[in-house]
Amino acid sequence: MRVNLLFSTPDPERAIAAAARLCYAPVGGAELLDSMSDEEVEKILKILLTSGHLSALEHASYTFAIDGVSRAMTHQLVRHRLASYNQQSQRYVRYEDEPEFIIPPQVRAVGGEVEESYVRHCKSSFESYRDLIDKGVAAEDARYLLPNAMETKIVVTMNMRELLHFFGLRCCRRAQWEIRTIANRMLELVLPTAPYIFADAGAACRRTFCPEGSMTCGIPFPRVDRSEL
Repeated sequence: MRVNLLFSTPDPERAIAAAARLCYAPVGGAELLDSMSDEEVEKILKILLTSGHLSALEHASYTFAIDGVSRAMTHQLVRHRLASYNQQSQRYVRYEDEPEFIIPPQVRAVGGEVEESYVRHCKSSFESYRDLIDKGVAAEDARYLLPNAMETKIVVTMNMRELLHFFGLRCCRRAQWEIRTIANRMLELVLPTAPYIFADAGAACRRTFCPEGSMTCGIPFPRVDRSEL
């Protein structure tokens, strides 16, 4: 799998601080953006994050290109509704050559007949798909045979507030392995752009108690105390 950060808001922490400060300032946002010191920016960000007033975080956004992942993963990803998506279409893309199939680590770990059976069924589904295409069935109908293991590509845009929510759910040890790997890679890419805001990003247990209740993994990540940042 590959995750690339295509675009992001320049100097997002300053942009967010200016948007938040505007509520109480007699001057415009552009003047605030240029006039605030780094210390003022961090002070405003600390107030926002510790008080839970996160609407200003929606003024910064990130766009990612994600390749080499399964349809099973993207079905989970697009459930995050406060985001924008464009995905490779199985309706319009006609697969001439056999595509890649994502093999879960657990299947590879078992190996042997289990892995062989997994791959065989994926290939059989694709062969049936190609047979329908060759007999004149439209790709939009033939695609019903394609498995969730099919490799796909997607472009995703999220604002910073939604990213924090996404990381809280998907960096958790209980998240499914593929989307957890993607979330952790996305976090690695955005952290340098806004180190103060993303300092405690990740699984929810890094900031507060585990929200999973009886479904907890029992192995919390190290807690980050934002009051000490």
